[in-house]
Order: sequence, then C-alpha cells, then structure tokens
Amino acid sequence: MKRKIIPTLLALALTAALVPAAFAAVPPTPCYPTSVTRSEDGAQIRKVYDLGPEDDPAGISRSDFEQENFHYTLTDLLKQEAPEREERFHTETVTLDSKSKDMESVLALLPAQREFTTEDGLTGTLSLKLDTVNVEVSGYGSSTRQVSATRSYPNLAGQDTSYIPKEITDNGRTLELASIDWQTDNTANEDGYAVADRYTAIATYTGSATSSYIKGYVVTADYSGTVSRIALNKVRYVAIFEGTPLVPVEPDPTPEPSEEVREPAAPVQFHWAYVLVPLGVVAAIGAGVGAALFIKKRRESGYETEEDSQ
Repeated sequence: MKRKIIPTLLALALTAALVPAAFAAVPPTPCYPTSVTRSEDGAQIRKVYDLGPEDDPAGISRSDFEQENFHYTLTDLLKQEAPEREERFHTETVTLDSKSKDMESVLALLPAQREFTTEDGLTGTLSLKLDTVNVEVSGYGSSTRQVSATRSYPNLAGQDTSYIPKEITDNGRTLELASIDWQTDNTANEDGYAVADRYTAIATYTGSATSSYIKGYVVTADYSGTVSRIALNKVRYVAIFEGTPLVPVEPDPTPEPSEEVREPAAPVQFHWAYVLVPLGVVAAIGAGVGAALFIKKRRESGYETEEDSQ
C-alpha cells in the first residue's frame, strides 16, 4: 500500500510545482496606443496609452523598431493620471454627392452644425466653415439618340432613286437615306387634259447624335470645433522613444599602395666587368705559374745536359 501512495504524492508535488511556472509563462495582453506623435525632426516618437483597470502595462511594447530611416529605442515610460476632462480643437472634412452645383442646393445638404466622434473617442458639435465649401464635377457620361430629317425633291420625271441623294448633312451631322415617299404631280394643257405625270419624292434621312453630360458633383466642406471626453478610471502611459538616424554603411576606401609598391624598382643592370676582371686575374695567375714551371723545367734539362757532357 505504501508503495502506491509514495508515487502518487510525488506526482502531486511535481504538479503543484509546475502550475505556477505555467501561469508565469503566459505573456501579457498587448496594449495598443491611442495616439502616436512624431517630432518634426524625427528624433522622438511619443506613444500614448490610456489603460483601464483591467489592462496590464506590461503589455506596452518596449522593443526597438525602425521607421523612416531612424532607429528608435525606448528611453522613458511615464505614468500619468488621466484628466477628468480632455478636450482639443478638431477639424473634420466631409464629402458628399450632389446632383447640382447650385450653391443653394449644395448648402441644403450641409447642416450648419454636426456631431462628430474622433477615432480616439472624443466627441463634440462642430460648425460648418462656409469658406471651405468646394464643388467639383464627379464625372462625365455620354448618351446617343436617333435623329431624322426630311427632304422634298419635286418635278421628277419618274420614280427613279438615282435622283435622290443617299446622304445629307443636317446640323453638322451626316444622315443617311432611310425611305422615300413618292407623290404624283399631274400636269395639264390649256384644255385641262393631263399631258404627263411628274413626281415629288419625300425622302427621310436618319442618323445618331451623341452628346455628353455631367453625371454629378462632389461636395467637400470642413467642420471645426472643440471635442472632448470624460476619462473614467483611466491611467495614461507615455512611452518615449528616442531615434538615431540610420546612416548607410559606406565601403572602406581602397588603401593606397605604398611608395615601394607604387614606384617599380629600377631594372638590375648586368656588368660584365664583375665577371671579366676575376677571370683576367685568374688567367694572369695561371699564365705566371705556367711560365715559372716552364723555366724551371728548362733549367733542370740544362743541368742534365751539362752533367752528361762532363
């Protein structure tokens, strides 16, 4: 029985030891800034975080980052009590469509005051700035319609279409022959009897006309005023990041060659005197030794001759 209890107790103790470690490994919930401002020279960025009671400031990012040729590093994290009331001047631009460019019709679409809520939660009543009202054409369209015209050709000898033009120009548009209505004109002599038949052709011409029109207008206008909000149970943190410019790494300049390398050594000149002089000395010595040996040998030969003669 004891053998079963001991492993169970060890397992429970191990589990109890690992539970705090597991909870400690859970990363904090990320926090997102309510506004971000950047100095004109880009050397500093301020991120404002408005956190509620349930938000953990450990979720505020403290990591370095790069933006617009700057490397930013967190230098300070300030904690501020949020004011009871926050307000600022705000301008909102509205855009709407209009069927007319008449200013009276346009102003009917723009109320004198409007309620607005900013992206970071400030609200207020803003007033229309009349000097900012602008009307522009939103686009053009085209339409095509059928047009027609008639022409009368009297006193024709017969119903021959060769007498009728196949096309005409009417108000700058070219129209083509569509149909002909023939009428008979009887001529009579002095006695009132018909002599010959004459004809009148009533020709109808048709064509198309294309015209452009304005589809509508776009109206833009600014509303300005004060927006505000009441901060309830909020704590403000301001993360200050200082930036340093990212200077592109330039390659090291190629080292200039030293004087010894830059100026090639003068070519070595071979002097035959260094070889001929020693050879001459050796030859002279050899000649002297040879002459001495020759004289000595002759002397010895002379002595031998004298002895033989005696």
